[in-house]
Amino acid sequence: MARISWLGAAVLLGAAVALAGCTNPYNPGQRALGGAAIGAGAGAALGAVTGGSAATGALIGGAVGALGGAMTTPQQSAPPPQGYYGSQPPPPGY
Repeated sequence: MARISWLGAAVLLGAAVALAGCTNPYNPGQRALGGAAIGAGAGAALGAVTGGSAATGALIGGAVGALGGAMTTPQQSAPPPQGYYGSQPPPPGY
């Protein structure tokens, strides 16, 4: 019976990590959801491994992951000015 729960936890954690990579890194809401998914999966796995409650681990991990994802959103940089690339002539002999 323990083998089935390990397999299920591994599949869920793998799916959470794979889906978390499909977010926009500059959107705080999407980063919070991605962080919550990873945190919930990791919290449930750690709760099950340590003999605690997987549900409690998922709740705590999801909350911490959501906060971490939202708080670490990077600032989006401005695009390069128009004509930035290719505006200079090639060097002589090129």
